Amino acid sequence: MDFLVKNYYSISIMMPKADNRVSDWFLMSSPLPTLALVTLYLAIIIHGQSFMKNINPFDLKGVMVVYNCGLVILSAYMLHEFVMSSWTVNGFNLLCQPMDYSDDVNSVRLAGACWWFFISKLIELLDTVFFVLRKKNNQISFLHVYHHTTMPILWWVGVKFVAGGEAYFSTTFNSGVHVLMYLYYMLSAVGPALQPYLWWKKYLTTLQLVQFWVVLVKTVVAIVVDCGYPVGYEYFLVFYMVSHIILFTHFYKSTYHKPRNNPKYHENNNIPEPKQPLKGNIKGELRERK
Repeated sequence: MDFLVKNYYSISIMMPKADNRVSDWFLMSSPLPTLALVTLYLAIIIHGQSFMKNINPFDLKGVMVVYNCGLVILSAYMLHEFVMSSWTVNGFNLLCQPMDYSDDVNSVRLAGACWWFFISKLIELLDTVFFVLRKKNNQISFLHVYHHTTMPILWWVGVKFVAGGEAYFSTTFNSGVHVLMYLYYMLSAVGPALQPYLWWKKYLTTLQLVQFWVVLVKTVVAIVVDCGYPVGYEYFLVFYMVSHIILFTHFYKSTYHKPRNNPKYHENNNIPEPKQPLKGNIKGELRERK
């Protein structure tokens, strides 16, 4: 975190210029509040698990349903805004759209959608906080923490410097995937009654992997076409997508390719564990009971 603060002005030089349209928007005047929230997030992960060690897990069923429902609505709203400010706009180049810092209504609307996307990544830090409070420590993997820690920082920089242009693509796909993802989490939080209908978790993970590959290919195309969108941000996005593809592929294999007699296979796929055969001398036990 200190490195990012000290090199804030170096980051500014890498990008063409800060976007004056967003300078007065909430949390956009300085990176310090975002870095402070991410630091607090990491502190909760590190110390929260120790704090909860001798405390019973909190029953947050109602909170989880409301929280995930809220993120479904927010993700759907962002998806709508991205589509309406880019995909449906006449003259918008879907192959490679340069950055537009003007006050054009659609350009400002796209910047606003990017800002909401950044805010959503701060809200999603609560995913892990709920894991800690519910003592679901097995869910707090390196992939989970890496993704949640880096996204707010990445998108603060994105909104500050490049809130528009090519940013439309990855955010559109991510918002769509998150509608389905948080819908799954909401239904899962309702309870065991809906578990038989949540068989599509595996396909949700597959969709996330497809998302990373599509964004990676699209970003490479934009770099080759070179329409004037800041190439430094695109190169970083390529690295970021590759890192997610590697981590998510490992997660997919370790989660869904386990032997069926492994308890975690049933836990991760919402399948009840098979009953274990009785051990011991059954005939002898029966004779003793007689």
